[in-house]
Amino acid sequence: MPESPLHQLSARGQSVWIDFLSRPLIEDGDLERLMREDAVVGVTSNPTIFQKAISKGDAYDEQLREVVEQTDDAKEAFLNLAVRDVQMACDLLRGVYDDTDGVDGRVSLEVDPDLAYEREDTIAEAKRLSEWVDRPNLYIKIPATEPGLGAIEETIAAGIPVNVTLIFGLDRYRAVAEAYIKGLERLVEGGGDPSNVPSVASFFVSRVDTEADKRLDDIGGHDELRGKLAIANARLAYQAYKEIFAGDRWQKLADKGARPQRCLWASTSVKDERYRDTMYVEELIGPDTVDTMPPETIEAFQDHGEVAETLERDVDAAHRLLDDLKAAGIDYDDVITTLEKEGVEKFSDSFKQLMEDVEAKREELAGAAR
Repeated sequence: MPESPLHQLSARGQSVWIDFLSRPLIEDGDLERLMREDAVVGVTSNPTIFQKAISKGDAYDEQLREVVEQTDDAKEAFLNLAVRDVQMACDLLRGVYDDTDGVDGRVSLEVDPDLAYEREDTIAEAKRLSEWVDRPNLYIKIPATEPGLGAIEETIAAGIPVNVTLIFGLDRYRAVAEAYIKGLERLVEGGGDPSNVPSVASFFVSRVDTEADKRLDDIGGHDELRGKLAIANARLAYQAYKEIFAGDRWQKLADKGARPQRCLWASTSVKDERYRDTMYVEELIGPDTVDTMPPETIEAFQDHGEVAETLERDVDAAHRLLDDLKAAGIDYDDVITTLEKEGVEKFSDSFKQLMEDVEAKREELAGAAR
């Protein structure tokens, strides 16, 4: 067994992706080092991550000087910067993509979160971004809102790989998987090759505990239920995954080369300092899954992470926990609805801030050039 904890985790069938992307990460060689030393085989990003990357330092100034001569639209200026980052990351990971037959080596780029409830606009943006990046190892990220489900199906049917983001609840996860399967069925009916159109379902983890724990604190007592829902929720999602991607309907697609939509554990950094900082990684280790971690979680797990196949541990206890939370007065469905709404709002707020930062940087550079 390899020595590095993350290499050990990878050897158990879980792909390690990094939940961060920036120009310096690529150009300074840090992403290449993470691939070599930390078993990283994929990259995810979102508006919050890009906002942090672009607002700090001068790594994007040279390209932005060129871009502002072509457009005064802040969103288009940002996309020019983001697309170049994604293209470079895709190129760096192309060897992994080839070696794993397209399972890993992928980079995600999210559609404008302001379109999260606009089905047709999301579809159009997904197609535009896919054509713009023009790399086979790109994932387009689409939020798992109700309108997003139709956009996911349509985008898959158009032959574009999708990373479905902002999944919090079990019912919505099943709907996401159904949208993927329907999209593949339409793709095959049209003569397309499903082997080139995979998908991952990004199931958010730590935010679930943050919301549930807050409600438990408001009620008072029930300390034994704190910090439990997120892991139980993800474990039950994995059971659903095993059920959905089996049977005759799925086998017909698999025979054509289709790949199951892997569960991807997102939001795996620990928000409550009372919990072990590697908890959400350690408790969700299992085959045919992805764990996308921010840099600090990668560092922590490499330092003191413990590796064991935990994803299917205590599944019965996970079911009981939902009952116990209900008995304690925690409305699971309301927790999930709240998290989805807040998740979209957070990404949308970050995107708005990003637009302001790009505009401010553009004006700064224009002033310096005068």
